[in-house]
Amino acid sequence: MVDRTVYLNGEWLPEADAKVSVFDRGFLFADAIYEVTAVIDGKLIAYPGHAARLRRSLDALGIPMPVGDDELLALHKEIARRNTIQEGLIYLQISRGAQDRDFVFPQDLAPTLVMFTQAKRVLDNPKWKTGLSLQTVPEGRWAQRQIKTVQLLYSSLMKTEAARKGFDDVLFVEDGYITEASSANFHIITTDGTLVTRDLSNALLHGITRGSILDLAQRAGLKAEERSFTVDETRSAAEAFITSASSFVMPVVSLDGHKIGDGTVGPTSRRLLEIYIEDQLQQGDAIAP
Repeated sequence: MVDRTVYLNGEWLPEADAKVSVFDRGFLFADAIYEVTAVIDGKLIAYPGHAARLRRSLDALGIPMPVGDDELLALHKEIARRNTIQEGLIYLQISRGAQDRDFVFPQDLAPTLVMFTQAKRVLDNPKWKTGLSLQTVPEGRWAQRQIKTVQLLYSSLMKTEAARKGFDDVLFVEDGYITEASSANFHIITTDGTLVTRDLSNALLHGITRGSILDLAQRAGLKAEERSFTVDETRSAAEAFITSASSFVMPVVSLDGHKIGDGTVGPTSRRLLEIYIEDQLQQGDAIAP
C-alpha cells in the first residue's frame, strides 16, 4: 500500500513523516478549525462555500489565514492530484500554532496548516437506499456551534454510544428542539410537503450542503421554512434527512425506534439527493489542469 502524501506547513510529505508539535494548540486545546471538501468525478464539490466558511471560522477565533485564496484552491487541487483522488474527501485543519502550554496565547503565533485526503466511494453509499436510524440525546456541546472547530469529543462519544445500541447517528435536543446531528444538519418534510430546517444561529453549524439544498428546493418549487422544530414534530413528519459534505442528502427513516413516515426512504429526499449531485457536478471545480 502506497502512503498518502500529506501537506504540512508548506511541505509535501509521506504520511508517516508528517509530524505536528506536541505543543500545538490544536492538540492541547482543540484550538483549531477544519473543513472537509468532497471530490466527485475529479471535481471539488461546493468548494467556494467551504473556503468562505473556513475564513469565517478563523476570523471568529482570531486565527490568521496562513495562505491566500488562490493558493488554498491550488493546494486542494494539488493534494488531490498527488494522491490520485478522483472520488473521496480532502480534509483541511488550521490550528493557532504551537507554544508552551498556556491558556493565554500571544498574537504572533504561526498557524499550523495540515491537509490530507481520504479515498472514498462517496457516490456508492448503501445508506442512501436504506436510510438512517437516529437516536435523540441531550445537547452537550459548547455554545458557539456555528464555528467549525475540532472540538468534536461530545459528538464522537454520543455517536459511538448510539452505534453500540444499533443506531446510525444521534440528534441533539436542546430546550425541547432539535439542533442537528453529530456532524450534519437535520431536516424534515411535513405531511403537506414543506421542507423544514432549523434556522441559522449559534446553535448549529451553518452547513454548506444545507444552503445548497434550500436553493435547490426553491428552484424546484418546494415550500421551505427555516425554524425550530421538536422531536414530536419530527416523529410525525412524512420524511426526514440529514445533509453534510460527505453524505450529501442522507434519508432518515426512524427516530428512537419510531418510524418516520412509512419507515422507508421518501421520494422527496431521494429527489433532492439526485438533483444535488447533478447540480454539484455541473458546478464543481475540475482538479486536472
